[in-house]
Amino acid sequence: MIQKASAIAHPNIAFIKYWGLRDEANRLPANDSISMNIDGLTTFTSVEFDASFQEDHLSLNGEEITGKSLTRVQKFMDRIRQLADVQVFSCISSENNFPTGAGVASSASGFAALALAGTAALGLDLTSEELSTLARFGSGSASRSIPGGFVEWHTDPDTGNSYAKSFAPADHWDLVDCIAIFSEAHKPVGSQAGMLLADTSPLQAARLQDAARRLEICRLAILNKDFAALSAITELDSNMMHAVMMTSNPPLFYWQPGSLALMKAVKEWQSEGLDVTYTLDAGPNVHLICLPNVLDILIERIRTFPGVINVLHGKPGGPARLVSNEGIGIAQK
Repeated sequence: MIQKASAIAHPNIAFIKYWGLRDEANRLPANDSISMNIDGLTTFTSVEFDASFQEDHLSLNGEEITGKSLTRVQKFMDRIRQLADVQVFSCISSENNFPTGAGVASSASGFAALALAGTAALGLDLTSEELSTLARFGSGSASRSIPGGFVEWHTDPDTGNSYAKSFAPADHWDLVDCIAIFSEAHKPVGSQAGMLLADTSPLQAARLQDAARRLEICRLAILNKDFAALSAITELDSNMMHAVMMTSNPPLFYWQPGSLALMKAVKEWQSEGLDVTYTLDAGPNVHLICLPNVLDILIERIRTFPGVINVLHGKPGGPARLVSNEGIGIAQK
């Protein structure tokens, strides 16, 4: 019997980021985090189970995947098989309409879509919390791409329950994430590997000690639609995470010269009165969060900024969802 399902999910951009694990085996983050799903940027994933398959197969953007990336997915599929109590193998086809492995959270949307399509194909009907819990074992940030809109990933320190929930819907605040792409290349040190170095930085302890304060400020800024407060705490949190990366052993330098130059430019644009702020995940590409009234001028400036090879943008996005085998289009430019 062939069992098949397809799902789409959006990447997310974290305003308060998670970096580091307090329990690697159970994929428990060192700190809670807050993010926004990005509409228009999409992963489309189809999963087919068939008793005739001898092993799991994975294709990404039309290319057969082998090695460590395949092993990572196979281990994740083992979790789904265990939940469904079956031993059948799968054929997985996934497609992103945005750069993969370049700091635009492709693993978040990828494993969120895989969690939903994989469980649905085997007849499992998991709640959003259960899907988020499952997705984090593929990629921590994938837990945040399961629910929609503005999301907080929380871990209960007593029970160890760890999943993301929406605290404001996608239409709560008309923010825009405008992404300046400096590189579409797959980063040499992925987030999972880099995160294991977090505790080697002498700055990580201070970052974690202050996390609850930053979370509260960010959550209230979003609920109150206070862009000035969101801007200040988002930049601080991004800078703190990258400071930890740069002071880890060995150090991780995800920024490129253009990344830093654009961050400096944002500070100048703020002095002009533009409602814009910056944040970077584990990669060189800069996410500029702005209000819609400055989007056009922002895109115009970014397009001509030295080193920028592409510009993507999206408003707050919805949750991961099952779809027909429709595929996806090209991301906004």
